[in-house]
Amino acid sequence: MTLLSRTEEMLLLMVCKLQDEAYGMQIRNEVKSLTGKLYSIGGIYVPLDRLVAKGFLEMQDIEASGDRLGRPRRRFTITAEGIQVLKETRQIEQSMWELPDAVMKKMKLA
Repeated sequence: MTLLSRTEEMLLLMVCKLQDEAYGMQIRNEVKSLTGKLYSIGGIYVPLDRLVAKGFLEMQDIEASGDRLGRPRRRFTITAEGIQVLKETRQIEQSMWELPDAVMKKMKLA
């Protein structure tokens, strides 16, 4: 079983959410809009590259348009392995949240 960091999980979910628009900067902007936290460029691209190396994402260079001064865009797509690790992560998290009702009420989680 592979355990994801919270950042890795969040980035995989953003790639799923953004689909064909899952470019690094769009991912960064979506994370900011959902969490209120602005990640540095490296804070996004380093874990994205790590997810590619692990086989959970694929990266494709897209030819640059005129406004990018010749720099290609990097689009990310989730792999079957990435989907599987997200499912496993969700199952683990759900099982950890299965607390007795008394505990949920005592901790004011319910």
